[in-house]
Amino acid sequence: MFLGTQRVNNQGHLEIGGCDTLALAQQFGTPLYVMDEAFLRENIRRYRAAFAQKYPGESHISYAGKAFLVKRVAQIVAEEGIDLDVASGGELFVALSAGFPAERILFHGNYKSDREIQEGVAAGVGRFVVDNPHELSRLAQVAQGAGIVQKILLRVTPGIDPHTHAKISTGQEDSKFGVSIQSGEALAAVKLALASPSLKFLGIHCHIGSQLLDAQTHLDAGDVMVGFLAQIQRETGFSCEELDIGGGLGVRYLPEHAPLSFEDFAEALTGALLAAFERHGVTALPRLLQEPGRSLVAEAGTTLYTVGPLKTVQLAEKTKTYAVVDGGLSDNPRPALYGAKYSALVAGRASQPKDKSYTVSGKHCETDLLFPDMPLGEVTSGDILAVQTTGAYNQTMASNYNRFPRPAVVFVRDGEVSLAVQRESYEDLVRQEF
Repeated sequence: MFLGTQRVNNQGHLEIGGCDTLALAQQFGTPLYVMDEAFLRENIRRYRAAFAQKYPGESHISYAGKAFLVKRVAQIVAEEGIDLDVASGGELFVALSAGFPAERILFHGNYKSDREIQEGVAAGVGRFVVDNPHELSRLAQVAQGAGIVQKILLRVTPGIDPHTHAKISTGQEDSKFGVSIQSGEALAAVKLALASPSLKFLGIHCHIGSQLLDAQTHLDAGDVMVGFLAQIQRETGFSCEELDIGGGLGVRYLPEHAPLSFEDFAEALTGALLAAFERHGVTALPRLLQEPGRSLVAEAGTTLYTVGPLKTVQLAEKTKTYAVVDGGLSDNPRPALYGAKYSALVAGRASQPKDKSYTVSGKHCETDLLFPDMPLGEVTSGDILAVQTTGAYNQTMASNYNRFPRPAVVFVRDGEVSLAVQRESYEDLVRQEF
């Protein structure tokens, strides 16, 4: 499959953003994260437009920075006019360092330290998404001390099982995130927020999980959330101004993956929400907020590796060939964490038939199987392997395991390439050591 601006050029090489991937590998080395800037911008515009056209009230999207956040991404998000959510003091610092407007930032996290709360208040972030009563109390104190009234959303758990991988499920009742609607804890927290003179409660937030290929769990969660909006109005007299349903829409890691288009997702979700508003008697449409991350950035990313040794093993049932690449667990931990699967192609023979499979492994001192039984076609030592859909949760989860320097990041667009993150050096590995 070819994504975004990917194509085969007249040399038979994979090209992204008008740039030959073999030339990129030669110039910047491998492993290398390559970001398709035009595709990322197109995704942002399409997602925003889909909901603006379908939802009769006001709608906003915030890019979920946890998916992939470096200064260049923050700048693109700012230029495209959408908001940004951050989940730590470090992500907040990156955003502010890039010049991102603080009033367009939502500050997430299930345990914001006192320092992080103080940093967010001092920066003037637009929203805190409060996760629990402990944070609610601490934030109220810090805001009062700063002499401000801080806008907040309350994260609640709708009790919906999204049927995705357990490690990326977040909306079920048994979750570390948010306060329970079913137990009554969420309503009690709403009443505390409304009673605080240093907090301005705007509405409720949920996030049910990630890599969801259809809309059903969003529809189920939406009905629960609208029901809770109605309960808040009945029991407190307060009409919530905002409803944030998080993110979670899936992407194409494999050719057989068929996530909903942004347009189909918007039609399904807004239709269900409008029906739920009518059913539960919510007459004033809240501002609809969303937090897509993976669905905007994942398919815009490609990782380039250089193939090293090839090892053939004769097993009783078959012959297996290992293709060892110059990265692995440290630049993409998702296969080890989630059993994540990917598509790839040999960048120098991008249109060759994938009639031969390899077990692609990394070079770490672990089993480090990246992609077992991956169809690639012919592979030789020295080839550049292009792994697709690596824009989300790859660079952002990278480590220095085995003291590997983390890879560089480049953005490509219209035949131009710009270095966004320099490759770490060996000296960087010991820079903070004594």
